[in-house]
Amino acid sequence: MKVPVYIQIHNRIRKEIELGKWTVGERIPSERQLAEDFNVSRMTLRQAIQTLVDEGILQRQVGSGTYVASSKVQEKMSGTTSFTEITEGQGKKPSSKTVSYHTADPSMSEIEKLKLSDGEQILRMERIRYADKQPICFEVTTIPIKIVDNLDKNDITSSLYKALEDKAGLKLGSASQTVSAMLASEKIATLLNVKRGSAILRLRQITTLDDGTPFEYVRSQYAGDRFEFYLER
Repeated sequence: MKVPVYIQIHNRIRKEIELGKWTVGERIPSERQLAEDFNVSRMTLRQAIQTLVDEGILQRQVGSGTYVASSKVQEKMSGTTSFTEITEGQGKKPSSKTVSYHTADPSMSEIEKLKLSDGEQILRMERIRYADKQPICFEVTTIPIKIVDNLDKNDITSSLYKALEDKAGLKLGSASQTVSAMLASEKIATLLNVKRGSAILRLRQITTLDDGTPFEYVRSQYAGDRFEFYLER
């Protein structure tokens, strides 16, 4: 399967950062310049940059540009973050809308986070998550195909964790999570029905099975005025 152009650009920019072409805190060239350098459309380049921003590799500064992200303080959170369980625990009804759902070749970041072997494919799905019909977060989830090969789409999109335990016979392990702040892009503002530039809480989570095998890499963006994380020590 051919790797989407924006993922190819994502991989090349990330590789150049790793090789030291741009260092932490350094501003990268403008989207116009990069689009010319890579000979792609501004829309394709913007999609690649946004993916790197969502992963925490780059960060945007309004009115200034896009920079290689600096390291941030990380807060350990207890347990896995299941949107369904959190929402139901607050007496609200969870639901979701699938924006995209397809098999694909993984990006460099997905290979790294999920410890994939050469040639492995992934399932990548994008969803809007709701509580009492109000949009709360936009979520991009990547799962190795071998993990969900025997599950159907409804199992995966409705309650992945429950399906893995009840139908696949797998036991869940732990999750590592990082939370940071960002501003809503035009796409996220439209999907979550907030103003562009509104405060967004970004969660990146890697979830493992009980044997330590990573099976899920999630990048979520929560409307800052509708959701908060509670840390328990």
